[in-house]
Parts: sequence; structure tokens; C-alpha cells
Amino acid sequence: MSAKHRINGRTSLEDLAALVCTTLEEHGISVVLSGGAVVSIYSDAEYVSYDLDFVPTGLARRVDAAMESLGFEKTQRHWTHPKSRYWVEFPPGPVAIGEETIRTFAERETRMGTLRLLAPTECVMDRLTWYFHDADTECLEQALQVATRHPVDRRRIERWAQGERPHGEERYREFERRLRETAGR
Repeated sequence: MSAKHRINGRTSLEDLAALVCTTLEEHGISVVLSGGAVVSIYSDAEYVSYDLDFVPTGLARRVDAAMESLGFEKTQRHWTHPKSRYWVEFPPGPVAIGEETIRTFAERETRMGTLRLLAPTECVMDRLTWYFHDADTECLEQALQVATRHPVDRRRIERWAQGERPHGEERYREFERRLRETAGR
């Protein structure tokens, strides 16, 4: 059975992401999942994203053959599959959060393959970037959802936040306050 026949309306975000990641790897393309889809995975779908953002970790290569082998079709900048509610995008690399380039990633094994994604600490940092720079409170909530479910390196996040001008330090304090409140419940 070919991979494209394994995708259906019940294919989970994590399984689909693993299948895409594994298929791209088989085509010599190394990517990492970032953005809201990672929050969906780490929050056990408390936050739901339908957009899978894969950032290249090596040379940027054309993904067309790999994506078409899975039954995806390109529509402008998105790849869609007729049997899936999720869509795939390929923002340019490198994988970075603010000014920091990320080189170490988490991996999760699924029945569809191996998924390479941001680790929980970097996922929190990614979401906080949007909160720090755009005052996006939904991203603050997403960071809290991940940080309350998974161990994160709060010292690393704090050091990183100090370099995120102009609001990193003050908004990091709000994140810490909210995290303490959540943990105290």
C-alpha cells in the first residue's frame, strides 16, 4: 500500500507530520516541524492548528516530488491533501527563534514514521516570540499550555528573553507569573 493511501480524514496531525517528515527525509530533505502544530502536539490538542510548518535544516531543496508522492497538491504556498483537513507549508530556514538559530531538535516515533520537531523549551520560546514582539496573548496561552505539560529549561528561556528587545524581559516576567499561578492550581 502506498503512503498516499494511508492518509485519510482520521489521520492525526502528529501522524501526518511524521509521514511528511519521514517521506521528505527519504527524498534527502531534512526538515523540522515548528509553529502552532508543535503546540497542538505538546498540548494534547488543547490548542488546535491545521497548519504544519516544516522548516529546512539543511540545504533547501524542492519538495514537489516528495509531497506529490503522498498525494498532496500545491495551492499557492500551501500543500493540501484531498483527504486531510491539515495543510503543509515550508517557511524558509534556518530554524531560528528570535536571533537564536536552533540546531538540536526532538524526535517522536509514530506509526507513520519519525517526526523531527522543536523540543518543548524551544516551542515555548517560539510562542513567546510572538507574545514579546506582537503582544499576542493567544501565543502566551500556548506557551503556558506546553510549559505546564512538559519539562522546560526556564533558565534558558529567561536568558533568551533578556535579549529579545524591547519587551522580552517584562513579558517574560508575566509568563513566569502566569506559570506559577497555573502550577499552584
